[in-house]
Amino acid sequence: MTRLADQLLASYQQQGGINHVDGKNLPSQNAVVAITADLMRLLFPGFFDEKPLHSSELQWETTVLVHKVLVRLEEEIYKSLEYKPPEGARKKELRPLARQYAEELLAGIPCLREILQTDVEAAYNGDPAALSREEVIVAYPFVEAIAVHRLAHELYRRHIALIPRIMSEWAHSRTGMDIHPGATIGSHFFVDHCTGTVIGETSVLGNHVKLYQGVALIARSLSGGQQLRGVKRHPTLEDRVTVYAGATIMGGDTVVGEGSTIGANVFLSHSVPPRSLVVMEDVKIKVLNKEARKAVDFQI
Repeated sequence: MTRLADQLLASYQQQGGINHVDGKNLPSQNAVVAITADLMRLLFPGFFDEKPLHSSELQWETTVLVHKVLVRLEEEIYKSLEYKPPEGARKKELRPLARQYAEELLAGIPCLREILQTDVEAAYNGDPAALSREEVIVAYPFVEAIAVHRLAHELYRRHIALIPRIMSEWAHSRTGMDIHPGATIGSHFFVDHCTGTVIGETSVLGNHVKLYQGVALIARSLSGGQQLRGVKRHPTLEDRVTVYAGATIMGGDTVVGEGSTIGANVFLSHSVPPRSLVVMEDVKIKVLNKEARKAVDFQI
């Protein structure tokens, strides 16, 4: 045991870049996840509770939960501000600032509920397989992904480090949808099936945007590394754009005009005007007879 411990200690000295020893107390992943789960209960009362929530208990339960979230969220935000304080901020200012940010997030929940209701409506109206709005909320991974994103985005806008990304990656691991907390997303948003969809940090999506599985809104190149920080790298989708499965749209100067439809598996790296239909052409598939091994070409 001593030998194994010594080997690990030697590794800690050699690969110091992946240690966090004698540093600031970073936000806790477990705590942030637990807080996010409770924030989901505040966003959708009664949907994510283990027991039925009655209207006679709503005021008490909400008050208790708000206080519980506020105390823990303030502590995690304070750790984040210690790790990366706002420019010019003094240490004694960090605790009041953490309280302010936590209170602002909670105060913004009614507005977030308004826009999330439009997302639920978009999912229900856009999917004939949806039997009810209740099914959409409790069973569609998209709702969890966009709800967590909208919470994380509020913290991201306040330049709070680490916590927004912890929240978004938790949702990513649960839903298969990767939305960077920096992405700006309008109302009535819906992603059908959800899995494999990627929305990069500087993406801007208008209202009534609908995506399908495997859509990627990505940067044209990351070879510039950290020099690209803060640069618009990801595309803009204007209002009422639909993007079908497997399509990739890339580049910060790429704008998909209002009312456009991007077909499945399209690779788009330039802007298109409003009301465009973008599809793949001259795509061939090859079908082989399993016995004769003779190929037959089909053009689709």
